[in-house]
Amino acid sequence: MNKIMIIGNVGSDPEMRYTPNGAAVTSFSVATNYRYTTADGQQNDETQWFRVSAWNKQAETLNQYVVKGMKIFIEGRVSSNAWTDKEGQARATIEVNCTSFEFLSRENQSSGENFQAPNPGSQDIDNPEDLPW
Repeated sequence: MNKIMIIGNVGSDPEMRYTPNGAAVTSFSVATNYRYTTADGQQNDETQWFRVSAWNKQAETLNQYVVKGMKIFIEGRVSSNAWTDKEGQARATIEVNCTSFEFLSRENQSSGENFQAPNPGSQDIDNPEDLPW
């Protein structure tokens, strides 16, 4: 079984594109945070980044309502991708193919606008310093 559930903050506005067959695909990043205390009492934070992809109707819904900074629950299948960038650095992403999602934010945290989105239930970052949290 290959299943992952994450709750995190959206790290980038979604990007939607279409396959040659006309299927919609939306991608965006989500960051999860883990805080722990070391044996010497120091608190550490770890952030894990996920690249989320959604297809068809889910892709259209996510593209319409997801904004950078909002909190979201994603459920899906996980895969990893590793490559070497132009500078010869090893890079890797954890990718989630979304099978269901739930919006956990009711406001656009960046602008304070009211967030009115349906909650369908079944439906890597270049510059982390740009994130609102």
